[in-house]
Amino acid sequence: MAGVNKVILVGHLGKDPEVRHLENGTSVASFTLATSENYTRDGKKVEQTEWHNIVVWRGLADVAEKYLKKGELIYVEGKLRTRSYDDKNGVKRYQTEVVADNFTMLGKKSSSGDEQSNSTDEKNTSNHQEPAVDFAPDTSDDLPF
Repeated sequence: MAGVNKVILVGHLGKDPEVRHLENGTSVASFTLATSENYTRDGKKVEQTEWHNIVVWRGLADVAEKYLKKGELIYVEGKLRTRSYDDKNGVKRYQTEVVADNFTMLGKKSSSGDEQSNSTDEKNTSNHQEPAVDFAPDTSDDLPF
């Protein structure tokens, strides 16, 4: 049986995307995404923020370069990848990243902290269409087990 490697995040960009163009012309963009969780502990509100490294390739990298800016709220879908590299001292390091399949701009924080309205469809980079679903109730007497 195959495994599932799926990540869905909604958060704010920590910085503008950094875009590189490889020798073969392929574009790759990377940026950080902050997700926050609020809870109460001992009567005090606590906000816990997690930072995620996001990588997008090819056409999606070009869209990220053109439209994404620090502080904007986006929805990201992708998969986790861990890569290793040797640092300048020869020590093997590991980095876990989300390799995004698509993202959707949801809006951005304004200076007053209010959410702006959703972005236009033109900025929606998801090329995925949802299949039509028939929600008619099953009236058969068959049990599902």
